[in-house]
Amino acid sequence: MYAQQIAKIELPSQPSPFALLDGPMAQPVSFFPAGTEIYAQGEKAGPLYQVEFGAVRVYRLLADGRRQISAFHLAGETFGFEADATHHFFAEAIGATGIRVFRIASTADMSSQLLPLALKGLIRAQEHLLVLGRQNAIERVAAFLVDMAERQGGLRQIELPMSRLDIGDYLGLTIETVSRVFTRLKDKSAIRLLGLRSIEILKQNMLLEMGG
Repeated sequence: MYAQQIAKIELPSQPSPFALLDGPMAQPVSFFPAGTEIYAQGEKAGPLYQVEFGAVRVYRLLADGRRQISAFHLAGETFGFEADATHHFFAEAIGATGIRVFRIASTADMSSQLLPLALKGLIRAQEHLLVLGRQNAIERVAAFLVDMAERQGGLRQIELPMSRLDIGDYLGLTIETVSRVFTRLKDKSAIRLLGLRSIEILKQNMLLEMGG
């Protein structure tokens, strides 16, 4: 984990699956500036991470130098699960982000708390694969917006902390295609563009039908 320019600050914690347990040792919130690495591919795994504020992208660099984003994590979500003792992806703060680290004692039995979190991550990964399997770019973006809205409490106005480039690397699209699809959805009155990182969903049923 990067240590430079990362401050330890005390903040009220988001609801946590670890809150009622004595085994895990919750660290003070670590502040990561935009673009700062949280952990790297190949590093030793072990702790779990909870987003207190901001957002995180998890990605891998392909052999040809391209970046494939496998997941975004928003406030209140937990990440860092690995099948073995090594991280297989990079994790990076998208914008100014607060992360709380949980170091779980080897003697702590947390299977009942960790299993639902791990299964949720698996389901989200499977849904992402289904989105990538779609042939139509507008279907991919529509499904992405529906997912972002659901993860932000079903609000009509949602924030997109990630850039259009990030969205493209997540959906397997170019930044130009992502921008064109946003414009097309706006022209269909499915969404209203409130800014680069903020949209209002006007016709959720339309997005649901497009996203399949």
